[in-house]
Amino acid sequence: MKAPVIAGVRIPAGNGQTVRLRQGASLADLAEKINVNPAALVTVLFHLGEMATATQSLDEATFQILGEEIGWNIKIVSAEEEDKELLQQFDIDLDEEELQDDENLKPRPPVVTVMGHVDHGKTRLLDTIRKTNVVAREAGGITQRIGAYQVTVKLDGESRKITFLDTPGHEAFTAMRARGAELTDIAILVVAADDGVMPQTVEAINHAQAANVPIVVAVNKIDKPGANPERVRGQLTEFGLVPEEYGGNTMFVDISAKQGTNVDKLLEAVLLTADAELDLRANPDMDARGATVEARLDKGRGAVATVLVQSGTLHVGDAIVAGTSYGRVRAMLDENGNHMKAAGPSTPVQVLGLTSVPTAGDLFLVAPDDRAARQIAEKRQATERAAQLAKRRKVVSLESLKEQFAKSEVDMLNIVIKGDSSGSVEALEDSLMKIDVSEEVGIQVIHRGVGAITQNDVNLASVDKAVIIGFNVRPNRQVADLAEREGVEIKYYSIIYKAIEDVEASLKGMLKPEYEEVVTSHSEIREIFRSSKFGNIAGVMVQDGEVKRGTKCRILRNGVATVNDLEISSLRRFKDDVQSVKEGYEAGINLGTFNDIEIGDIIETFEMREIERK
Repeated sequence: MKAPVIAGVRIPAGNGQTVRLRQGASLADLAEKINVNPAALVTVLFHLGEMATATQSLDEATFQILGEEIGWNIKIVSAEEEDKELLQQFDIDLDEEELQDDENLKPRPPVVTVMGHVDHGKTRLLDTIRKTNVVAREAGGITQRIGAYQVTVKLDGESRKITFLDTPGHEAFTAMRARGAELTDIAILVVAADDGVMPQTVEAINHAQAANVPIVVAVNKIDKPGANPERVRGQLTEFGLVPEEYGGNTMFVDISAKQGTNVDKLLEAVLLTADAELDLRANPDMDARGATVEARLDKGRGAVATVLVQSGTLHVGDAIVAGTSYGRVRAMLDENGNHMKAAGPSTPVQVLGLTSVPTAGDLFLVAPDDRAARQIAEKRQATERAAQLAKRRKVVSLESLKEQFAKSEVDMLNIVIKGDSSGSVEALEDSLMKIDVSEEVGIQVIHRGVGAITQNDVNLASVDKAVIIGFNVRPNRQVADLAEREGVEIKYYSIIYKAIEDVEASLKGMLKPEYEEVVTSHSEIREIFRSSKFGNIAGVMVQDGEVKRGTKCRILRNGVATVNDLEISSLRRFKDDVQSVKEGYEAGINLGTFNDIEIGDIIETFEMREIERK
């Protein structure tokens, strides 16, 4: 009987007890946990000025308000905690796995990311290390997706491996590059000796330092005229990278990626830094754990994911889960396309056999069996869908309806993004969402995916009046015909920057035109002629500019505008009707039905011209 009555319904008081809910939970989920009828919670929420159904995903703020009202402390569990709880149901404890006994740990190769400003020679350096021509395959000279390679280096007569991640090097790829830093043990910072420290060099340093990754500096292009390696050393000391020769602990190596000069010394410096600063060991005898570096849809092979094994050993035939996709490892390939049976720690491999394309950056793990893998993936999918619905839900309270109507005047450019790999799609979406042209227009990515443009994409775009952006992908003939019939625009790109520029331009085109008033002439009234047919006709002398028939004008009397909205209805020179009269000539002007003119008044003509929106 002590249960409080809110909005006519009785709800048991929580007395400040805590109830944990996942992201994107609904009122039905909460009702189940606190043993209440969901309809009662809907009524309470309505009483609080929020409208929601029992099965609708709600955001954290709404649950907070509701919790305070009914006396429960509602905690929304973070995605990471929720995922850990999910894995524990399948006897997978990631925290416990990290606490390995020393005798089980074996040395593993360092994972290295090459970072730096665009056009400072990152891809050329990787080329030289791998002795293959990657540059020739790049679009616009900029790496458009992440790659992973492994090379062998001789140090003190011992063969050692180094794994390289090739991350894109332009600011649009901050998301991908930051992800590269998370997987990395050591960063090679490439700085051109003739160019010095540039904005993205600083950005790369910040990424590496934020991820606590040691940096080895490669001063590139020392063979070019005007190269000044000492200046680079001086500039980098300002960012805390002090060379060993200056008494610091950062290794600097002067190289020429083009000539291949000192590249072997750079690789030695990487291994020495790894030995000195890091304890790179992992247990190869457990189930594999790692991260998806890149993923794409291949026409003949289905979903192909490039994964980096971080601990354990991945075998052909293992049941794996990567984010919301799952499958069994049908085949593993190294970067040269050779088949592999097993992949140990720090080894990058291409995995075939997943049922769908995982998102780049997803953690992958080997599950006990196929059934567990499928269940983990399906539960993650349901959770992700609920979280997205909660994010997309517009909070419409009774008070804010008016604001919502006002906001609906904002023009939205709807976009569907399809690309050849998930990293590129993610980077493109990230960059497009950062475009800020004006408060009057905005961008909404209504769908993104990996693979060719399909009929579903066109249907979705036609319903939501969206533009489809295809990044290195094309539709087949039937889909292209359907798009033409439905009037859906499909734009194709192979360089992310071109897509960003075009979208920015079309957003500017969506802005409503702005006009400014431009004064075109001043004419002084010298004489007034009365006409029974036309009314008063002003005999004027054009003082400046050009008077045109049909233009807008105003009357200035003693410098004050008496009447603003007039029009020159007829214009004469002597007895002839004319279109315009230039400065220094006399003319007769009739202002239609307006007759209140005096000698000495000035007729000022003006027109409205459209201003180009910046």
